[in-house]
Amino acid sequence: MSDDGRDPRPEGLGRRDFIKLGFVGAFAILVPFAVRAAERAPYRREDYTWGFIVDLQKCMGCGACVRACKAENTVPDGFNRTWVERYTVRRDGKVEVDSPLGALNGFPEDVPHPPIEVGKSFFVPKLCNQCSTAPCVQVCPVGASYAAPDGVTLVDRKRCIGCGYCVQACPYGVRYIHPQNGYADKCTLCYHRITKGLQTACAQACPVGARSAGNLKDTTSRIRQLLNSSRYGVLKPALGTNPKCYYIGLDKEVV
Repeated sequence: MSDDGRDPRPEGLGRRDFIKLGFVGAFAILVPFAVRAAERAPYRREDYTWGFIVDLQKCMGCGACVRACKAENTVPDGFNRTWVERYTVRRDGKVEVDSPLGALNGFPEDVPHPPIEVGKSFFVPKLCNQCSTAPCVQVCPVGASYAAPDGVTLVDRKRCIGCGYCVQACPYGVRYIHPQNGYADKCTLCYHRITKGLQTACAQACPVGARSAGNLKDTTSRIRQLLNSSRYGVLKPALGTNPKCYYIGLDKEVV
């Protein structure tokens, strides 16, 4: 009863229903706090093995990923942490690859040859393959290139001496020496983002959802679901680098 002796329950609402309504209201208030608390939970690297997946059946070569990466990571002019290549397979079997400015501004709408000469044409994004057996880590003389416990290959800029051995050793051509700072640089899967529960900048910018980073240890993750339900491949599998960058719909012409 209220101070004035009146029943505070809405008309027609029983005592039991009134109590249930109170519990529901309290639950609705507490859930957002619980979600935010979960989001603030510390990142445990041992709970993750990061991988990356690219759906070549979706990529349309717009270059949004390249622009987003350069902006997010302050990539110097003339260099790319990720880029997109266009493969044009002629009817005579000849394969031609182009990537103007790494697809920073996309691709011209016209194909390099008259349509009658082209068998097929498609786009292939490239980035660090996050190798489980990384040649760049093996050749670094000072241990600046290393594999984090969660499977991401990183560079310790303070230790790097800019010798360039890792640049030469990478079979995917994804490393470069920063022209101003002198250290080796490359894609880090936006490590500063994924460890906070965010997607990589390139994946977030992709208008068709062709790219995504994910936890390979989590059987419910999008990357695991895609790998379990799709035909995929990796680049240069014969080298034994065991990449964790997977391509859905990878054609034999891709190198």
